Amino acid sequence: MNVLLSKLKEVLYAVLPITLIVFILHFTLAPLDSLLLFRFVIGAILIIIGLSIFLFGVDIGITPIGQSMGKSIAKSNKIWIVVIAGVLLGFFISIAEPDLHILARQVDMVTSGLISKASIVVVVSIGIGVLIAAGLVRIVYNFPLYKLLTILYLIILALAVFTSPEFLAISFDASGATTGALTVPFILALSLGVSVMKKDSKASEKDSFGLVAIASTGAIISVMIMNIISKTDKISGSLEQHEESSKSIIGPFLHEAPIISQEIIVALLPILILYLVFQKISFKMSRKAVRKIITGLIFTFIGLVLFLVGVNTGFMEVGSAIGHSIASLENKAYVVIVAFILGLVTILAEPAVHVLTHQIEDVTSGYVRRKVVMFALSLGVGLAVALSMLRILIPDLQLWHYLLPGYMIAIAMTYIVPKLFVGIAFDSGGVASGPMTATFILAFVQGAAEAVEGANVLIDGFGMIAMVAMTPLIALQVLGLVFKLKSKKGGMVKDVQ
Repeated sequence: MNVLLSKLKEVLYAVLPITLIVFILHFTLAPLDSLLLFRFVIGAILIIIGLSIFLFGVDIGITPIGQSMGKSIAKSNKIWIVVIAGVLLGFFISIAEPDLHILARQVDMVTSGLISKASIVVVVSIGIGVLIAAGLVRIVYNFPLYKLLTILYLIILALAVFTSPEFLAISFDASGATTGALTVPFILALSLGVSVMKKDSKASEKDSFGLVAIASTGAIISVMIMNIISKTDKISGSLEQHEESSKSIIGPFLHEAPIISQEIIVALLPILILYLVFQKISFKMSRKAVRKIITGLIFTFIGLVLFLVGVNTGFMEVGSAIGHSIASLENKAYVVIVAFILGLVTILAEPAVHVLTHQIEDVTSGYVRRKVVMFALSLGVGLAVALSMLRILIPDLQLWHYLLPGYMIAIAMTYIVPKLFVGIAFDSGGVASGPMTATFILAFVQGAAEAVEGANVLIDGFGMIAMVAMTPLIALQVLGLVFKLKSKKGGMVKDVQ
C-alpha cells in the first residue's frame, strides 16, 4: 500500500501541471466548452489513478518477467537461442503494444485502406524482433552501442533517399509508437537480465541501456523497406473529423472503456502466455512468486485501461480545441510558446518515462539522478513541439530539415559522450513519444494545423511524433557532456565512460 501511495504522489505531481495549464488557457487565451472542461477533469482523475496503478503493476509484474527471461536467455550460452528468443520476444511484445495499434489505425484511415492496419503492425513487429535479437547479440559480444547505432542510422539515411515524404514521417513515428507503455518496461528488463549475467560490472551497467534505441530503428527500417518494395509514392486521403454528438459527460467514457479493455487484453495476453511457457520450461518460480507476477499483470491491465480511457476521452478533445483556438489568434507567437510549455510538462505524465528514469537511477546507484534526466527530457520535448509548430506556421520548413541535421548531431555526439549516456539518450528518444505525447500533444498540433491556412494536417501531425522522438537524443547527450566535465573535476570520469 505504501508503494502504491508513493506512486500516486509521484503521478499527482506529474499530471497537475498539465491540468493547471489547461485551466489557465481556458480563462485567458482559449475558453473551452463547459462539457469539454468537465470531461477533461474526469480524464485527469482517471489518468492519475490509472497511471499510479499501472506503474505499481509494472514493478511487480512486467519487469520481473523481462528480467527472468533475459537471465534465462543469457544462461543458455548459445547464440542461436539468443537470436531466436530475441526475434520471438520482440515480435510478440511489439504486436501487443497498444500505441502501435493506434498509429496503425491512423495510417489505415488516412490512406483510405491503401496501407492496412494489420500490415503496419506485422511489418513493424518483424523489424522490432530482428533488431532486439541484434541488440541482445551486441550485449553478449560487447559490441559498442555507438558503433551499432552509427551503422543502423547510416542504413536509415540510405533508405530515406528512396522513401516517399509521407512514409518518412510514418516510419519515424512508428519507432516512437512502438516503444510505449508496455514494450519499454519489458525491453529494459530484458536487457538488464542479459547484461547482469556478464562478469564485467562496468560493461553490464552500460549494456543495461540501448536495447530500446536499437529496437526503435527496427520500426523505421521495416516501414521504409515496405514503402520501397510496395512502391507507394503518394498517400492519398485525409484525417476524418468526428463531430461530438454526445451531450453526456459520462457517455464517452462508458463507450470507450470496453473497447480499450479489449485492446489491453489482446496486448497483455501474449506476455502472459510467454511467461507461462517460460515458467514451465525454465523459470520454475514458487507459487507465491507466480501469484505476485499475475497480480502485477492484473494491476497493469486495470491501470492501462483507466489511463487510456482518461487520455482518449478527456484529454484529446481538449488538446485539439486549445490548439485550434490559440492558432486562430492573430499573434502566432502564442501558439509556439504554449506548444513549448505543453511539451515541457506533458512528458512528465508519460508512463514509460517514469520506468526508464527510475531504472537509470537504480543502475547508476543514484549517480545519475532521475530529476536531472527528467528535466533534460522535458526541455528536449518542449523544444520538439515548439519546432513542430514552427513547421506548421512556415510552409517551406519540411520534416527532413529537422531530422537530417538532428540525427547527424546525435550520432556524432555518441563518439564524445560517456557511453552510459549514449544508451540512456537513445532509449529516452523512443520512450518520450508515448501515449500522453501521442494523444494530447498530437491533438494540440493537429488542432493548430487545422486553424493555420496552408498547413497539411496529415503530414504535420505525423511528423510531430518523429520530432519528439529525436530531440531527447541530443538533450540527454548534452547532459552526458556536462556530467563528463563535472566528473573530470571530481575524478569520477571512469565510472561513466
